[in-house]
Amino acid sequence: MPPEGPRVPSPRPLAVGSGAPIQRRPGGTAAARPGIFIVEELKMVTWARNPLGLPGPAPPPRAWARGRQRAYPGTGPHRRGPCDGRRRRGQDMIGRKESCTSGQMLMTDLNCLAYALEEWMVVEYLKKYFFHVVIVSLTISAILVFFIVPLTILFFIYLTNILLLIYRKNGEVKADPLSDVWDGARKTIASFWDIYARIWHGYELHGVENLPEGPGILVYYHGAIPIDYLYFLSRLFLWKKRLCLSVADHFVFRLPGLKLLLEVTGVMPGTREECLIALKNGHLVSISPGGVREALFSDESYQLMWGNRKGFAQVALDAKVPIIPMYTQNVREGYRMFKERRFFRQLYESTRLPFTPPYGGLPVKFRTYIGEPIPYDPDITTEELVEKTKTAVQALISKHQTIPGSIWKALLERFDKHRKRD
Repeated sequence: MPPEGPRVPSPRPLAVGSGAPIQRRPGGTAAARPGIFIVEELKMVTWARNPLGLPGPAPPPRAWARGRQRAYPGTGPHRRGPCDGRRRRGQDMIGRKESCTSGQMLMTDLNCLAYALEEWMVVEYLKKYFFHVVIVSLTISAILVFFIVPLTILFFIYLTNILLLIYRKNGEVKADPLSDVWDGARKTIASFWDIYARIWHGYELHGVENLPEGPGILVYYHGAIPIDYLYFLSRLFLWKKRLCLSVADHFVFRLPGLKLLLEVTGVMPGTREECLIALKNGHLVSISPGGVREALFSDESYQLMWGNRKGFAQVALDAKVPIIPMYTQNVREGYRMFKERRFFRQLYESTRLPFTPPYGGLPVKFRTYIGEPIPYDPDITTEELVEKTKTAVQALISKHQTIPGSIWKALLERFDKHRKRD
């Protein structure tokens, strides 16, 4: 017998992904290379378990079918039915889980990583915090619905002031803000707000013919947001090229970054001397005796809250000018305040600052009505003129407003082609 040579150990089957080199033996049959054959079979079975596939070329169709039948008996091409797709997907998910957890696939595989993220992060997180996510989503949605339009209006106001600053810097305008030099900027601002009023509220202005050619005092009801008054100023300037000076509350002048806008649009603190000077120069002067208190604490009943305010009547008598009542229909349906609370009422009375935020911004119909002027009468007292003016404003409200106000009716009026007249 010939002497024995060195023994060559038979190759053992290698696990998929082990990283060890494959020892090839000569020969082309499966018996000559059993290790390689087992590795290839394991690859095909694992590929059948994961429909997304492993990196590398796909196996032949027949080899894939054999591997899938061995992995999942009964799912071959001869057993197809209407539920085969759903059963196959469920089995694929189970196979993916078993492959990842048993270590048959590398954890760097994208399929195992996706499974781990889905299993450990998303599902568990949603199970634990689903209720909180729903509550937070509903809260954010409510905030956006109730406050987005008022915040948008505030944004546009500040944007208008920025444009005026740019206009003054580029044109090196140093003239008085109330002079005609600023008429071009006023027309641009008025056009923007008039377009906004037409689109969002279908704004209409009635009774412009009741305004005197000379000076006069406009007295109006104050809504939660005086956006209707801003619409009136814009439409009046575009129609008549006339500037109406406005008396505002003191807190308006504490707002940062609005100084130039207030000066160009003619907003003033409203002292007796300033009002008399404006009327002497032939301007219209507007004032809301209810002011911020009426804006905060009036409601859909449109109750006037003037208190003991009678300074406007005294100024009208001193300047010998008429008083013109004005009111905007549905102004409380467009923007509202929260119900009055004693805490907020006491807070306002002590600080004179509006801490209650407005909400709403629904595209209801807005119509501003200018009533007939109350002429100057030297024989009337201040108290009598106040009551006469209050009666005139209340008459406009009773004539043109449904009380209590209805948001639904105010929205339907957008589709009413009939234009109400005085």
